Amino acid sequence: MNPAQTSPPRPLARRRRFGWPQRVFSQVLLMQLAIATGVTVLATGLFLAPLSAQLDDQAMRRALAIAGTTASPRLAADLTGTLPSAGGPVQREAERIRTSTGAEYVVVMDTRGVRWSHTDPAEIGRRVSTDPSTVLAGREVMEIDSGTLGRSARGKTPLRDADGRIVGAVSVGIEYDSVRDRLLGAIPGLLAYAGGALAAGALAAYLISRRLQRQTHDLAFSDISALLAEREAMLHGIREGVVALDRNGSVRLMNDEAQRLLGLGPEAAGRPLDEVLGRGRTADVLAGRVTGEDLVTVRGHRVLIANRMPTDDGGAVATLRDRTELERLGRELDSTRGLIDALRAQDHEHANRMHTLLGLLELEMHEEAVEFVTEVVGVHRATAEQVTEKVHDPLLAALLVGKATVAAERGVSLRIAPGSLLPDRLVDPRELVTVVGNLVDNALDAVAGTPGARIDVSFRTEGRTVVLRVTDSGPGVPEENRELVFTEGWSTKALPSHGKRGLGLALVRRLAERRGGTARVADGPEGGAEFTVVLPDALTEPDPDAPSLEPVEEAR
Repeated sequence: MNPAQTSPPRPLARRRRFGWPQRVFSQVLLMQLAIATGVTVLATGLFLAPLSAQLDDQAMRRALAIAGTTASPRLAADLTGTLPSAGGPVQREAERIRTSTGAEYVVVMDTRGVRWSHTDPAEIGRRVSTDPSTVLAGREVMEIDSGTLGRSARGKTPLRDADGRIVGAVSVGIEYDSVRDRLLGAIPGLLAYAGGALAAGALAAYLISRRLQRQTHDLAFSDISALLAEREAMLHGIREGVVALDRNGSVRLMNDEAQRLLGLGPEAAGRPLDEVLGRGRTADVLAGRVTGEDLVTVRGHRVLIANRMPTDDGGAVATLRDRTELERLGRELDSTRGLIDALRAQDHEHANRMHTLLGLLELEMHEEAVEFVTEVVGVHRATAEQVTEKVHDPLLAALLVGKATVAAERGVSLRIAPGSLLPDRLVDPRELVTVVGNLVDNALDAVAGTPGARIDVSFRTEGRTVVLRVTDSGPGVPEENRELVFTEGWSTKALPSHGKRGLGLALVRRLAERRGGTARVADGPEGGAEFTVVLPDALTEPDPDAPSLEPVEEAR
């Protein structure tokens, strides 16, 4: 075989498959068209079914009315006074009425059922084809029946003479084909109306489906189902909190991370945001009453960053990020930088001291050198001993020693107030470290660079309650700002390295309130600010076997 004559096999033509469409738009349109068509056909059938019976009834009543008009005493007199014949008065009267009314026949019979009139003269003198006993008994008859002239709608009435005696009957027939023609004649108009209604329904279905197509972005039901499944997996899998609100400000959706960050449960869905979160900055930020990007808020002991994006339906979606650890690291970085600056200053001072010591030794002033070293070492040792004597928790004592060193390098005297005593029974030392660290940092910022700058830290215990007081010699806090200073995001200071302010005092108040305590600020005894924090249940129960430590009377 010649290879040139060998052609590659042609792929089989793909048969087009007809089936149920996948798009939401197409499915809804087809379903609406099917419903509209079914309703139209059903309505047409329900209208046609009684129409046929109604036309039959109208034809029978018309025949009975003609028969009643025909059955007059004059006709009864002609019936009893003459013989049945094709040219008799009864036949002439019956034909006149038949012609004028358009009836198929007008038959007059005597009491024996013998015809005195008929459209076919040959039938005159013969008995009628149907039983006349009912009408001759004095009752009117309406029926659809077949006779010598075919099927007709009939009306029969007794024929009475002037004395009211029954002398015969009158039977009138309406051709049934005319009734059927009326029925068939009504069908085109009815179908036209039904077609118009169906077209209007189809147009409405199309418009609704087109709107649905735009709203669903021409997706298939399977796509929507997949998107919903993916959304659920994404919302519950990401490590950011997501809160969706409707146009009325109620919670529409809240993923697992948002519930954890806000301290809420699934029952929050469907409830107003202000009712779920209560009044505060967090609710204001999520509700859009506070605008901006990367808004900082505090919920419980967590520092959160919130962003809010409105949706087309009037609602909004807010995202929450946990910045607690980052905020703590930022503050530690600020503290570390401050400590580094202090160490640089100490290094400078240490070099000066070493030069001084070297000079004293070269001048052979040995006693003066010993005194100089003793004095320098004693100052640092006295600071550490002063702290550890009154603060027995090692973590908090280390914080205060470090803060005292930083304060000294910034020209600030930090001391533990006389009479203070904090036993080593803290339930959560890190909690008190946060409170003390924030208050001391704020006090340092307030008094640094002022003459005679001083900070006093006081601890007092009442059972298991710790009362902390930090007093400074700074300018104090104006009365109108004493509540604002505890609001997250509010600050009069320049931004630190981690880019956020107005969180420290807010955390202090939240930690105190979480334990059922308080945090407030007032004027100090010497004009500065005095922050007082009450922390109930901050201490464990004392060991009955341990020796009691009574604090020295506090001097203020």
